[in-house]
Amino acid sequence: MTFDEWTRTGLLPLLRFATVLCGTPHLAEDVVQDVAIKAQRKWDRIGTLDHPEAYLRRMAVNEYLSWRRKWSRYVPSDEIEPDSIPDHADRAADRDQLIGELAKLPRRQRAVLVLRYFGGLTDAEIAETMGCSSGTVRAHASRALATLRIEFTSNRVTEDVHHAY
Repeated sequence: MTFDEWTRTGLLPLLRFATVLCGTPHLAEDVVQDVAIKAQRKWDRIGTLDHPEAYLRRMAVNEYLSWRRKWSRYVPSDEIEPDSIPDHADRAADRDQLIGELAKLPRRQRAVLVLRYFGGLTDAEIAETMGCSSGTVRAHASRALATLRIEFTSNRVTEDVHHAY
């Protein structure tokens, strides 16, 4: 596969993946742009891989984590709010809440959930991508899911109380 072929077929799926990972479409575009620039320079090697898309997802995760490390020194994480995603379906509020709650998770927990549920990777593939053990991946996933359950449950109870009065 050539780099041009990948940009026609693989760029949009990588952008979708990065949008969920980053929590904002603007940051995702920056991450994917940086990944594409770096990938083009190394395409002779990347293009010969059995699964170049997995390598490019790993590059996106690494680029996102680098961005977070760099900017976390300058912008308090409490001030970073994800852009809302316009949606006219009944589940728009849940989607916005999920993206907001994902943005609050520690970056490695968020990366594990995005790679597992949006990237479709196994724990072993996630471990390889993130440079850690499968046990660490499962621990991050467990903690992240527990946090999301608590947040969604407490928000539902609060909404039910507000609607009752």
